[in-house]
Amino acid sequence: MGTEVVARAKHIHISPQKVRRVIDQLRGLDVDEALNVLNFLPHAAARPVMKVINSAVANAEENFGIPRDELYVAKIVADEGPGVMPGKGRRRRYGARGRASLIRKRSSHITVVLEERE
Repeated sequence: MGTEVVARAKHIHISPQKVRRVIDQLRGLDVDEALNVLNFLPHAAARPVMKVINSAVANAEENFGIPRDELYVAKIVADEGPGVMPGKGRRRRYGARGRASLIRKRSSHITVVLEERE
């Protein structure tokens, strides 16, 4: 097992379910291959995921001196962030008979772990 390099993006304003749809296609791929796949995906979640992977690559090169072509996506997860974003206020959906329910504004935390190929 090689060196692990971690990067996180927190409070991304996309639901974790939509982010997982993108990141499930990237596990185990080389970094350049993963970024190439993300370039051609039509999903909105592809851009923040690409940013996190680029950040992890920069961490690896700057802090550990690992060249880009030796890295692969060992682990990538999208966890649930806070439901209502700060400053966005609480939104309601009004229903029949005077009822109201909260609209859940979901957010996610994306974590990428890159490892060095042996």
